[in-house]
Amino acid sequence: MSGSEAMPFGTQVGDGATEFRLWAPQARRVALCHAGSPQALAQSARHTPAAAGRDGWWHCSVPGAGAGTAYQWRIDGEVSVPDPASRHNPDGPHAASVVVDPRSFEWTDEDDAWKGRPWTEAVLYELHVGSFTPQGTFAAAAAELPRLKAIGITAVELMPVAAFPGRFGWGYDGVLPFAPHSAYGSPDDLKRFVQTAHRLGLMVFLDVVYNHFGPDGNYLGRYAAPFFSKTRTSPWGAAINFDGEDSTAVREFFIRNALYWLQEYRFDGLRLDAVHAIHDTRSPDVLEELSTRVRDATVGRQVHLVLENENNEHHQLSAAHVKGRFTAQWNDDFHHALHVLLTGETRGYYADYGKEPLALLARTLTHGFAFAPSPRKEGGAREMPAAAPAQPLWAMVNYANNHDQVGNRAFGERMGELVGPDAMQVALLLALLTPATPMLFFGDELGAQQPFYYFADWQGDLRQAVIEGRQREFGHMLAQAPPGPGGRPRELPNACEESTFEAGRLVAGQADTDHARAWQELVALALAARRQWITPRQLLLAHGRHDATQVGPKALQVRWRYTDDAIVWMDINLDSRAIAAGDLPAGLLTPQQGTEVHAHNWSAAATGWPAHAARWRFMKGRP
Repeated sequence: MSGSEAMPFGTQVGDGATEFRLWAPQARRVALCHAGSPQALAQSARHTPAAAGRDGWWHCSVPGAGAGTAYQWRIDGEVSVPDPASRHNPDGPHAASVVVDPRSFEWTDEDDAWKGRPWTEAVLYELHVGSFTPQGTFAAAAAELPRLKAIGITAVELMPVAAFPGRFGWGYDGVLPFAPHSAYGSPDDLKRFVQTAHRLGLMVFLDVVYNHFGPDGNYLGRYAAPFFSKTRTSPWGAAINFDGEDSTAVREFFIRNALYWLQEYRFDGLRLDAVHAIHDTRSPDVLEELSTRVRDATVGRQVHLVLENENNEHHQLSAAHVKGRFTAQWNDDFHHALHVLLTGETRGYYADYGKEPLALLARTLTHGFAFAPSPRKEGGAREMPAAAPAQPLWAMVNYANNHDQVGNRAFGERMGELVGPDAMQVALLLALLTPATPMLFFGDELGAQQPFYYFADWQGDLRQAVIEGRQREFGHMLAQAPPGPGGRPRELPNACEESTFEAGRLVAGQADTDHARAWQELVALALAARRQWITPRQLLLAHGRHDATQVGPKALQVRWRYTDDAIVWMDINLDSRAIAAGDLPAGLLTPQQGTEVHAHNWSAAATGWPAHAARWRFMKGRP
């Protein structure tokens, strides 16, 4: 069977003709330039005038313009632009769009039978398509999925794939939100990736960016200025106009984009980037409306919506599939408290976690967020760092690494490079074996030592501005950085050089080394314990009844309680120093029953608490 999302934007392929539609409220005259291929467009393009409709819409129907037809919109006879709802721009956003007939991809009965998996089973794996394999393509990434399944991953999350200019980039500066970046493969290649994952029992999530467009390749300001707010900005440029004049079409553009990925590509969920940078005073706001429309359109499927929201606005979270609400949120509070404990860093947004980081970590483990809803001040600290009320723990997404926390560092170090392998193993297990939803960053399961830098293939003035901006932001760190190879002074990586992008790629055969196999075995052990003891009871968590006890300077005993009288106990020492038996707090509970999982160097015979070690006990009945 085929899959197609009917949209008011872009193209609709019919029998014998294709309908082209563009929202261009500022245009006086619009024509469609089209030809049989991108190569022919410059030499032999046909020009079909578009008819003006109501509220800034333009449209035309072109007989014979089926799949493969190259086209651009000509605005006022002055500038040719890509379709902002293009499904395919093989030569980048400055070049021609190409018509895609989504009905041509055959989804089988087996594909139709896939309805997703419950959120309680989610073990996320975030990856950057261009860096995940030596080839950097959807097809090469698909070939790695059986390995991920074998260690216990249940959901793959792709960093943004919306088309952006240049050969490489993170994807958060996309300008054509409906077109997969052509360096990764074709639209059908991405659909085959999703199809392969589903046949392995894996969910697939997509990171989408609805808070800004990238600075290069976006032509909307020329003919559709209402896309951008007149009163607000974002940290990355012009803010999107979700509540001002002529905002109805703008809201619809992004809501339709969410439906497009979920319906036409059959993604199982979306991660919405930086929603704290989305401003909307309308009721319902665009996030509520998006959630409601997605829930209505995907009845019968397990579709999950995840937020990144620095403001910790927990009112947006609710049980899966509640209209207007979201399934889960990335929990930076967990990561930041853990990072401060292990590294001692307290700059920028880590400043909030410098005072009593162990207590803050404990609160994330028992309550979800450490801090109540509060925006951040310039520089990163919170305006009002009050304690947050307890949240459903499965609605938290916890991680030791992610693209932001690694890539936004001057030298792109993964946590393991900062704290060493012993501490990193315990940090990784802490992310995997709590009732929160765990997420790995690609390479975590291999003990990868590659950096993951910020990189973007900018050219011209923009390239120079980015290089100079990063020098201003991070230049002060060079004097404190350890020497590079051969004792040479450390240099800030050039974000616009291909070598910076290439430095973060996983290499061929990396997963088959002894080093990587040992890490994968550790992750597989932890996720097997999770499947047995944590996953089946996620909906039985006794909300607000969990507790944590400080055992040492960086050590905790945590108990998670369930309504069926089960208890998950965790003892964890994040310190490089052991705790002798005689230094343990008086009256510390040590249950003698239940099944134990030992991590790292904690043996069953240990009387004290070893350094950088953790153990879990899973038991039924009260101790």
